[in-house]
Amino acid sequence: MSESIPTIELLRSLPRSERREALESLVVAEFKASLLMDEDEYLPTDESYFQLGFTSLRIVEVKTRLEERLGIAVSTTALFNSPTIDQLLDHLTGDLLDDLFDGLPAGSGAF
Repeated sequence: MSESIPTIELLRSLPRSERREALESLVVAEFKASLLMDEDEYLPTDESYFQLGFTSLRIVEVKTRLEERLGIAVSTTALFNSPTIDQLLDHLTGDLLDDLFDGLPAGSGAF
């Protein structure tokens, strides 16, 4: 069984009020892992990938891992059009995983 099934099922099992936070934790963890950061280190989610020290190749590697974990395809164009982690989360919750977050304001955290 792939990792994506448990991750999506975990998100589905959570109350709507906790889904975005759980997704954010997953996304931030993947970005931190790529930068070889410890879990407890702070990673600003409102700074561009390049300000955080990412290269285009590293961003695509994170994209691939997120696709595997979530079981969805993330457009490279959309990824680079959403150049911060916050904007990527808005894209994921508003476009790609809208069935988990349907009808909820992007970025609001109020589900």
